[in-house]
Amino acid sequence: MATATAEQVQQLHDLIVSKLEAKIPGVVLHTEIQYDFPVFEVNKAKIYQVLEFLKTDPVLSFEFLTTMCGLHYPDNSAKEFGMMYQLHNLPKNTRIRIKTFFPASAMELPTMIPLWAGANWMEREAFDFFGITFKDHPNLKRILNMEDITFFPLRKDFPLEDPTRDDKNDSMFGR
Repeated sequence: MATATAEQVQQLHDLIVSKLEAKIPGVVLHTEIQYDFPVFEVNKAKIYQVLEFLKTDPVLSFEFLTTMCGLHYPDNSAKEFGMMYQLHNLPKNTRIRIKTFFPASAMELPTMIPLWAGANWMEREAFDFFGITFKDHPNLKRILNMEDITFFPLRKDFPLEDPTRDDKNDSMFGR
């Protein structure tokens, strides 16, 4: 199937905003279009309801969870951490991203396993690398790192380069 035009992407964006606002008023906090992806930032307290609606709505029908991953923006006060869900409607070949953000003091989200069994390993990965926990996850433990490490390696807590060197700095790595 051909790539969607900018007009089609905008129409999808507008449809999703109107349907989400009609179903769960006030849930959409911010929207944008990145390349050909409509992106929606939603209220963390309603993330399960949002994803369930996007999956089960007969018009939208985003039945495939392509990926989900943790996010860490240490300079964003009260929104340092987040989770990104990428959904795909395979018959229509449309894709969207849903993001939710939260402070380091509230690093728990509901599990999405009841909606997508494949979320199991993706949630374990987000826990392993970022420390995000998932309420009611059946086996939330490290998946790639050793059980006894005491840190979360994808957090931006540590400098990328040796701080004693003056010939390199984190700005060379996009930070």
